[in-house]
Amino acid sequence: MEVRLKDLRFDDNGLIPAIVQDQRTGDVLTLAYMNREALIRTLMSGETWFFSRSRQTLWHKGETSGNTQQVKSITYDCDGDALLVQVEKAGPACHTGEESCFFNYLHSAEGHTKESRTIIYYLYELIKDRRENPVDGSYTNYLFRQGLDKMLKKVGEEAAEVIISAKNPDPGELIYELADLIYHSLVVMVERNITIEDLKAELVRRHVKDEKRE
Repeated sequence: MEVRLKDLRFDDNGLIPAIVQDQRTGDVLTLAYMNREALIRTLMSGETWFFSRSRQTLWHKGETSGNTQQVKSITYDCDGDALLVQVEKAGPACHTGEESCFFNYLHSAEGHTKESRTIIYYLYELIKDRRENPVDGSYTNYLFRQGLDKMLKKVGEEAAEVIISAKNPDPGELIYELADLIYHSLVVMVERNITIEDLKAELVRRHVKDEKRE
C-alpha cells in the first residue's frame, strides 16, 4: 500500500483533493480532502474517509447519517496530486439532503440538464416504483397487470416500428420509435429483475472480447 501512496503528492498541509463520483451514473457527488491516514482508512475499510479542514479531524462518510459510500475504484491524475474516487452510494452525498453537493447552477448551456445524462436510470427507477406502488391510470401499471406476454408483444411491435421508421428519411420518427422500444425493454427488464448494471457489464464483456480479437 505504501508503494502506491508514495506516487501521490500531498500539499503542504498533508492533504490531497478527492473528487467523489457515482460509479453508476457518473455524477460528481462531492469534492473533499484526504490526508494519508484518511486514504489508508478508505483503502482498508472500502468506504470513504476524509479529513475535515474546518474541524481538523478525520471523518467517516455516513457515520452519523448512514449515507455511506462504498469504494469501487480510486485513480489519481497525471500529476499525482488529485484523486478520483468512484463509489456506490447509500443515500444522498450532500449534508443538505441533495444527491450531489453540486446542485447550484452557475451556468448551463441551452438544453443541458442533469436528467439528460441520467434519464435511463431515472426511467428505470420510475418503472420499478410503478411496479411496487401502482398508480391509477398508469400505462406502466397496465403492462404489469397484463403480464410478461403483453410486454413482449409490445417489444415486438415497437421493434417492427423501428424497422419501418428506419426506412423513412425523417430521423424524428425513428427517434420516437427507438424511445418506445427502449421504454418497453426497460419494463421487461424490471419485470425480470435485470438491472442497467447487468446490461453495462454485458456490454463491457463484449467490448473486451472484441478488443482481444483485434
